Amino acid sequence: GHYRVLKVLGRGGMGMVFLAEDTKLDRQVALKVLGLFAPELGERMVREARILARLEHPGIVPVHEVGTLPDGRLFYTMRLVHGSRLDRIVGSGAPLEDRLRAFERLCEAVAFAHAHGVIHRDLKPENVMVGAFGEVLVMDWGVAKVRAAPDGGAAPGVTRSRAAPPVADRPLSRDDDFTKGTAAAAPRAGEALPPRRGATAPGAVLGTPGYMAPEQARGDAAAADERSDVHALGAILWFLLSGRAPEASAGAPVAGRGDSTAIPPPLAAVCRKALAADPAERYVGARELADDVRRWLSGLPVAAHREGPLERVARLARRHRTALLLVGAYLVMRLLLGLLAGV
Repeated sequence: GHYRVLKVLGRGGMGMVFLAEDTKLDRQVALKVLGLFAPELGERMVREARILARLEHPGIVPVHEVGTLPDGRLFYTMRLVHGSRLDRIVGSGAPLEDRLRAFERLCEAVAFAHAHGVIHRDLKPENVMVGAFGEVLVMDWGVAKVRAAPDGGAAPGVTRSRAAPPVADRPLSRDDDFTKGTAAAAPRAGEALPPRRGATAPGAVLGTPGYMAPEQARGDAAAADERSDVHALGAILWFLLSGRAPEASAGAPVAGRGDSTAIPPPLAAVCRKALAADPAERYVGARELADDVRRWLSGLPVAAHREGPLERVARLARRHRTALLLVGAYLVMRLLLGLLAGV
C-alpha cells in the first residue's frame, strides 16, 4: 500500500514491527504486521486499536490505521515514538523534580483513560516513554479492560462499535507488544492465557509482578478497576523515588519503611497509600494521586501524610526559601552597616 518499509524495529513469533514511511503524508510510523494469521490475535489487535482510537490524549499514542494485507495478514500503524523509557530516565540520574513532573503527566493520561472507561492493567516503567521535550506517553494497552456500565452498555465516554468482533480478553504475549515501535520489553512472568473467549477467565493473571495489584495477582479480573491502576502508579512512584520496584510482602508489593530513609516522608506516605492491599484504602483515582504529588512539589501538605511541627516548619522554610534568603541577606547587611558605623 502506501507504506514503504525502512527497517525492522523488532520481531517475534507473532509478527514484526517495522519503521515505515507513510508516502501519502510523508511521515514515519511504526508498523506492526502479524506473522501468522490467527483469528484471535487479529481480533485482539483490532480491539486494542479501537481502544486507543477512543483515547485521544497527548499522553496516549494515537493509532493511524488498521488494515489487511493482500495475503490476509493484519497490520497496524501508529505514531513512531522517540524518547527513552521511564526506567532508563531514572537510571540516567534525572533530578527528582523532573521525575515527579513526568509522573504527574503519566497520572493525567491514566486519569483520562479512566474517565473514558478504560483500565490499563499493566502500568510499569517499561511501558512509559518520555520524549525529548518532556512529553510522557503511556504504551502497551494490550491487556486494557473496557469497563461496562451497570446496564451492560459502554461506560461513560466510551462508544462501542456494532461492527466490533468478539475478542478474547487475555494478555498479549511479549511478541505482541506493538505499541512502542521498538523491540518488546522483557517477558511478563506469571501471565496466563484464559481458555475461553469473550472475557477474562477466572484465575487468569494479568499484569507484571511487582507492579500489579493484589487482586490482579489473585487472578480476580472482575475486581480490577481504576484503583488497580492506582496501585501500579504507586509502584512506579516508588521506583522513581528509590530506583527499584517495591519490595514483596505476603505476595503483594509494598513500599517498605526500612529502605526509605532517602525518600521524603510525605512521598513515602503517598506511595504506601497508593500501594495499600485493600483497594478501599488507596486513592480513588489517578487524579487524586497526582494531586498529592503536586501538593508536595508546591510545598503544601499532602493528604496521605500527617506532618509534625518540625516537618511543618521545614516545609514552610522550603516553600518560602527565596523570601527567607532575602530577609536574611537584608539583616546581615544591616548588621554589617551597624558595625561599620560603630567603628
